[in-house]
Amino acid sequence: MLKFSFSALLVILIISGCNTKNGEDGIFKYKDSYVGDASAVGNSASQLRGAGHYKGFELKTAEKPYGIILNYDWSDSEQNYKKTAIYNATFLFALIKNADWITFNFDNQEYKITKENLQNWYGKDFSELQSEDELKTLIQKYLDDEDKVNQLFH
Repeated sequence: MLKFSFSALLVILIISGCNTKNGEDGIFKYKDSYVGDASAVGNSASQLRGAGHYKGFELKTAEKPYGIILNYDWSDSEQNYKKTAIYNATFLFALIKNADWITFNFDNQEYKITKENLQNWYGKDFSELQSEDELKTLIQKYLDDEDKVNQLFH
């Protein structure tokens, strides 16, 4: 009987240990992270647009304003770079509380986006967004307008 109880307990522990979900799935489990949390920044960035070309990041936390540099090994059109930068920056600013700026380094192009400029561009405070679907809906509405996309970078 003791062997059976021990075996049953072991099975329960293994099953509960394998269940890593704690109510939050996907990228929004990193909501309210900080720039200094390299794991949250890296895991978030690796789930975004262009992830197959994502080569790493640098965190700039020595002094304010805090920033992130994302590096990509990717040759594509300037418009795709811009859309990727906007998409990824929107997600990262919504998830990472104290990020003030993000620089995107693509093969032959660099874009720097500040949280303030992006929020003004959208006319929305990212802290109000509470789900991945809500964020994607907001982004898509703006990415479909080529003139609006170009406006952010001028």
